[in-house]
Amino acid sequence: MLSSYSQAINKQERRTGSLFTQNTRVKDLTPAPVDWEYPATCFHYIHQNPFVASLVTKMEDWEFSSFTNYHQNRNKTLCNQALAKEVLRIDFDNFYDESYKNINPEKILKIW
Repeated sequence: MLSSYSQAINKQERRTGSLFTQNTRVKDLTPAPVDWEYPATCFHYIHQNPFVASLVTKMEDWEFSSFTNYHQNRNKTLCNQALAKEVLRIDFDNFYDESYKNINPEKILKIW
């Protein structure tokens, strides 16, 4: 994904080169051998970041997040909601409440 994103931004901005620092890492989220909680933890962690950092008072206020797309079940977005619903073990019927639950700090440490 980083490669596709970088290529798109570089094309849009008429530039070349890396957009991210060299220590950017990629972690495979496919079912085996990754713990099934890992993808869902990453998903919620990313959405919670601006909220936890007190950049916003509600997650839906962060304009650069896909949170609102999932919360309001918006179609025609960059988010592949069908894939997320297939891959992530998240109760999307209760997505808003699930998203605001605190993530166990031990799970956050496993992200890195």
